[in-house]
Amino acid sequence: MPNPLSQQIRENIIYHKQNGAKNDEIVKWLRVSKASVKRIWRLYKEEKSVESKPHKRGRRAAVGDKSMNRITAKIKEQPDITLAELIAEFELKISISALSRKLRKEDLTFKKRRYTRKNNSARTSLGCGASG
Repeated sequence: MPNPLSQQIRENIIYHKQNGAKNDEIVKWLRVSKASVKRIWRLYKEEKSVESKPHKRGRRAAVGDKSMNRITAKIKEQPDITLAELIAEFELKISISALSRKLRKEDLTFKKRRYTRKNNSARTSLGCGASG
């Protein structure tokens, strides 16, 4: 994809068109395509501006800013909610792993913590006698 025309070239196209130059003359002088001259002149007449617009790349986000704000509010209200419950509650069309990645970008993690002490008196293995 070619680079966008510089601001100076855009302004020169508008200047020459306002002074009555034809498209073919502008193409020769500025070494730009005829389509670029037409497009820039049309944009100038419609919007009175020759600023280049940023190109929107990539897919649209599955979870937008509004949804993300509601999700973070729900997490603060109910910190032990699971990702599957979030997807069900907000009817998101996203996988659990994708939601997890999105929440990690927002610095939210779902590490469960034990709220009870570890039982030191319970047996942790059957020992040698049980193996046979």
